[in-house]
Amino acid sequence: MITADQLAAAVRAALADARLPDREPELERPANREHGDWATNVAMQLAKPVGAAPREIAQRIVEALGTPPGVERVEIAGPGFVNFHLSQGALADVVHTVIAQGEQYGHSSAWAGWSANVEFVSANPTGPLHVGHGRQAALGDALAAVLAAVGWSVTREYYFNDAGNQMRLLGASVRAAMRGEAPPAEGYQGAYIGELAAELTREGFDAEDVEGVTEVAYQRVLARITATLARLGVGHDVFVGERRLHGPEGVPAVVEGMRTAGYAYDADGATWVATSELGDEKDRVAIKSDGQPTYYAADCAYLADKLARGFDHLVYVLGSDHHGYIPRLKAAAVAQGGKPRRVEVVMHQFVKLLRGGQPAQMSTRAGQFVTLDELIDEVGADAARYTFLRYSPDVAIDFDLDAVVRQDKDNPVYYVQYSSARIAGITRTATERGVEVGKVGEAALERLASEHELKLIRRLGAYPERVAEAAAERAPHKIARYAEDVAEAFHKFYTECRVVSDDAELTVARYWLCRATWQVLAGALGLLGVTAPERM
Repeated sequence: MITADQLAAAVRAALADARLPDREPELERPANREHGDWATNVAMQLAKPVGAAPREIAQRIVEALGTPPGVERVEIAGPGFVNFHLSQGALADVVHTVIAQGEQYGHSSAWAGWSANVEFVSANPTGPLHVGHGRQAALGDALAAVLAAVGWSVTREYYFNDAGNQMRLLGASVRAAMRGEAPPAEGYQGAYIGELAAELTREGFDAEDVEGVTEVAYQRVLARITATLARLGVGHDVFVGERRLHGPEGVPAVVEGMRTAGYAYDADGATWVATSELGDEKDRVAIKSDGQPTYYAADCAYLADKLARGFDHLVYVLGSDHHGYIPRLKAAAVAQGGKPRRVEVVMHQFVKLLRGGQPAQMSTRAGQFVTLDELIDEVGADAARYTFLRYSPDVAIDFDLDAVVRQDKDNPVYYVQYSSARIAGITRTATERGVEVGKVGEAALERLASEHELKLIRRLGAYPERVAEAAAERAPHKIARYAEDVAEAFHKFYTECRVVSDDAELTVARYWLCRATWQVLAGALGLLGVTAPERM
């Protein structure tokens, strides 16, 4: 299968042969299919340094290029674009490549040797996860998957608060329920608090055992959180509790290290970090006047902990209400001798879950929220994940419970999964009718020459680019939209081209095109954490 990199190398060699300045040509897929499969504007980039018209330069490039392997013809278009039309053989080779590479098709080793820590969800263990947490869980997990697909060594991490005022309030709320009393002011309430209280009472815990009840309560909530995430197909490699950051090697050592580096100072009885010198809007308190560390101090210690574990890149997936964290996190990296570019924050907007036209409340303290478990119960994990992931993170989602379970082509997750099931059905039909498919290398793939076959093949050939793009832009939603494009092309192919027919040779070629399509759909859905069903 001819790639953009191979064409770029051919163009660069042609520049040398034509005695033109060296450039790294950029290859793009033209929006208009009539303009070929690939195009480059390198001739226009060279117009000024060469002092010639772009079309004249393009002509020199084309003459030096000749016809590269896998290319049917090279044309000059518009003000000086060089357009490449791939040969039918090169397009057919896409099918062979997909089948040969299997699950690895679309993946690369571009970032091999680099490690990334992707932290996401990180909800405090004080209550069940709500729908908004579900979006972050799906986003973080899919982002980790696309990064791994281009070679990153990825660690999925969950950071939680197991110390401080929120833990005190959780314990006090559960103990109050154990005594049959109302929760304290600003405490937690809801059915889960009563359930925890009943569990602990049955197990013989004493409501007056402050430390014991609090410890068990947060552990039980955290266990339920991880169980909910597992239902959504999300798992973390590492869990880090804030408590461990308050030992001698944690906050105290990190604050003193920043002081030594000239970024921490004392004022008004407190210890501050001079983050305003590092891009933040103001300096931040690390140690309060009463000697207690702030959340920011713990954030600095946590960042130091990640850096000490050797990660090259730290990705924080946060809700849009945490926008102010970006400069202070980057400042913390610099204050500890790191590079701000090693810290990256991927932000997402909120989810509006519509019930009767009204968005549900999502407040873990008030106990008035729709839990992620309830959402999964109603629509299923696949529909939930896909819906969370088909939108750009910077777009708010109106999650329509009815629409995501509707079984028609207007429901994207159904449309894509139905394509997978339909292909599985085709392969079963071929087996039942005794079709001898042989090996893909033996198939007459050059028979795949109709408009709809070639369009589908071109879509399959674009998958490696979409994966690389999704990883570079931190945009898993581009994989979902790509899957929808493939499903659309497949359905048009299926409508116009009978797969199992009396033409044995063409049947085998189309069989392998279907198998390649399934492989790409399964790969794309796999990156999103969504299943590719064989029956629906």
